[in-house]
Formats: sequence, structure tokens, C-alpha cells
Amino acid sequence: MSTANEQLPEIIQGGMGVGVSNWTLAKAVAQAGQLGVVSGTALDTVLARRLQNGDPDGSVRRAMAAYPDQDLAKAILDKYFIEGGKPADKPFKVLPMPSLQLTRTSVDMMMMGAFVEVWLAKEGHDGVIGMNLLEKIQLPTMPTLFGAMIAGVDYVLMGGGIPLMIPGILDGLAGIKSVELKVHVSGGEESYFQQFDPDEYCPVGITELKRPKFIAVISSDTLARTLVKRATGHVDGFVIEHHSAGGHNAPPRRGQYGPRDEVNLAKIRELGRPFWLAGGCASYDMLEAAKVDGAQGVQVGTAFAYCRESGILPEIKQEVIEKYFAHKLHVETDFNASPTGYPIKLIELDGYEVPDESTRRCDLGYLRSGFVSKNGEVSFRCPSSPVSKFVERGGSSDMCAGKQCLCNGLLSTIGLGQVRDGEVIPPIVTSGSDFSFLRYLLDSPHDSYGAADVVDMLQGRTKVS
Repeated sequence: MSTANEQLPEIIQGGMGVGVSNWTLAKAVAQAGQLGVVSGTALDTVLARRLQNGDPDGSVRRAMAAYPDQDLAKAILDKYFIEGGKPADKPFKVLPMPSLQLTRTSVDMMMMGAFVEVWLAKEGHDGVIGMNLLEKIQLPTMPTLFGAMIAGVDYVLMGGGIPLMIPGILDGLAGIKSVELKVHVSGGEESYFQQFDPDEYCPVGITELKRPKFIAVISSDTLARTLVKRATGHVDGFVIEHHSAGGHNAPPRRGQYGPRDEVNLAKIRELGRPFWLAGGCASYDMLEAAKVDGAQGVQVGTAFAYCRESGILPEIKQEVIEKYFAHKLHVETDFNASPTGYPIKLIELDGYEVPDESTRRCDLGYLRSGFVSKNGEVSFRCPSSPVSKFVERGGSSDMCAGKQCLCNGLLSTIGLGQVRDGEVIPPIVTSGSDFSFLRYLLDSPHDSYGAADVVDMLQGRTKVS
């Protein structure tokens, strides 16, 4: 593949998971001259389910054929690929949930899932591709980053916490050196680290890798200063995310969002690092205003989420767009739904009830939290699992109130939902609150638009006809 252009982009396409920001979307944005971003969340499961669905267009197998270790690629295909796809009423095979000590099987799937997504996003052009991860989802982080770097990822973006250790991890992985990540564990008196030695998993012949630029997604100038001073390596820039942005948001400082939650951009400018503004920025005027404020540009998510190339099922996109034009679209910030404890914006779809206790089953485990069990060992639990099981593992039943299984629900949103009792788990749709961009992109709720149309709109070019 060609070396990526080093010029900084004006527009960053949001890295929306699970699989909304897929390789197809990221590639389209990169080909339009901006930073296309794939979601790094649950890529091992996404890979396994695409293969079990038969990989209809052959793209996954094409990428796997480019992986430097073909013995590994063949082993994964032998285990998960189903010619013609599994029966629609049969469940997907579920991967083992990772733990503090990673197994070879887990690492292989995490690395290959990341490699496939980035390789496909970069195929056939010289634009730039990034990967977005959540700091909250820690156990897959290092193998996922390594797989993405083998594929030549240009940027890594991370929010949902304080990613102090990620810059140094990128430095280590680039040199094929052992790295470690401090894992959040409650109830213990010591620090706990996950170890990862890339040399154990590195395909033969690779002695070093390109170190991608690191952009931290943050919501306060204080956090930006902390990262510049204390991060284990260089932070190349920031995305400053307003609480109007989609998906997870930083909790408000005083119960509800107000002036104290606004970022002091003057203090951001003092740091001398490029930054992009995010949250309600999907317009030419907002891009120009951001640049006046000293920003390199903007990050935009929701406008890309509903374009043709995104991973959201077409019928869900259509319903949301029609609701907007009919003035019936409601985006609500739910302070309880996410197992992370962070507020999250949700859209209620027609025909689906809010999940109840009978739907609780944590069989993917990406949003589990670490704790020290009674026997002194590190274990993991999720407040979206059955309440009795969560309490049995030392949690409080109060923490389960209103929680939804985002892992399974978000996979259903992209058409990879698990089948239980013959029925697919209902989708969960997260979003930003501003859909005004649709008036500039569409003349009718029955039209559609592409990622390049979003870039044109943001840069002041003509409206879609």
C-alpha cells in the first residue's frame, strides 16, 4: 500500500462502534481526502460473525489472504467460515471472553479482526485511516492495536477515559517490544497490569512497524494538560468532544450539563497541539467557526452514521431519517443504560420494547469491569448481566437499574445480532442529538446520501440533488 499523506485532515469521521464506522465508511471518507476512522470495538466478534455469515462478497477472506501469517489465517477460516452462511435462525458461535491473562486464541482473533478492518479500509488508495477505541474497554486493546499497526493504521484515537498509557504502548508495539496496560480494578490495594509481548505473535519478517499518530478524545482542558504532562509517550492532538456529541459522553460535573462542562479553548491552544471540535459540528459554518477558534477542523459522527456506507442496517437508517422529517425523532440522553456508567444518547425505534430482566445475559463481556474477588483474584462483572449473578460476584443490585446490554444490542444494529430462542436480539441505536444536516443532504426522507456528500457539505460544496 502507498504511504499515507502526512497533511492533517480538516475532517475526522467519528469512530462509531460496534461496526457502524466500518471499513467501507472509513475508506469512502479517506478517498474523499479526510480521515476515515474504523471502530476498534469488538472486532474479534465482528470477524467471527462475518465469517459465519459466509462472507458474501469475499472481502474478509481477501484481507485475510494478505495477512503475513497464512497458517493463522487458515486456522481462523477453518474454525469460523461457513460456506453460504449459517441458517438465519441459528445462533452465532460465541468467542471466549478475555481475562487479565490473554490466551493465544483471544489474541489471534483480536489481531486478525483489527488487521482485516484496517487493511480493507486502506485498500486501493493513499488516504489516511484511523482506528477509534474506548479506554473503558481495556482487555482487547493491545492486541487490537498491534493488528491494526500490522495493517498500517495511520492514526489511533481513544476516548472514554484517560488514556495515559496508550502513547507509550504505541511506541513499544512499533519497536516490537513488550508493553503493559494498567487495568482498572476495584477493591484491590495494588495495581494490576495486563502484559503483551508482540514478539510472541508477530509474523515472521516483521522487525518494526510504523507508529501511528495518537489523538486523545477528551471533554476538558484539564484532561488535555494532564495528558501532555503525564502520558507515557507523545500525544499528537486532541478531539474536544462537546456533550452534544453522539454515543458515550463524559458525565456532567454538577448533575446536569452547564457552563462548567464547556472547554476553555484558550487553554487548549496554549498546548500547541492540533485539535478538532466535536459535537453538533456537521455544517460548513461550524467547520469555519472551529478554524477561527484555532482548531484544525471538526470531528463528525452522526452525519456519517446515516450515510449509505455506514454499518447501520438500511431499514434502521430509513426509520430514523423518516422520523426526523416527520418531526418525530427523539434523541434522549440516558444516564443509566450503559454499563460504563457514562451517559449515552439513544434513539427509540418502533416495534421494540425496552429490554427487561429476561434479556440480561453477558456473553460478550466487552464492558465488564475488573474487581478483586473474595479469594483475592482479579475477576470481571457487568451490571447488564443477570442481577443475581452480578450480586453474587460482589456487585450491588442498585448498579443494575436501567442497564442495557450494549454489546449485543449494538451488534444487532449492524446486522450481526445474536439469535436467542429463534429471535434476533433487538438493536440499540446510539446517536448525536443534532440531525439538522439532513436538510442540507436530502430533499426527501426517501433519498439517501454518501460519505463523500457529507464531506462536500462540510466544505461548503453543493447540496445533494
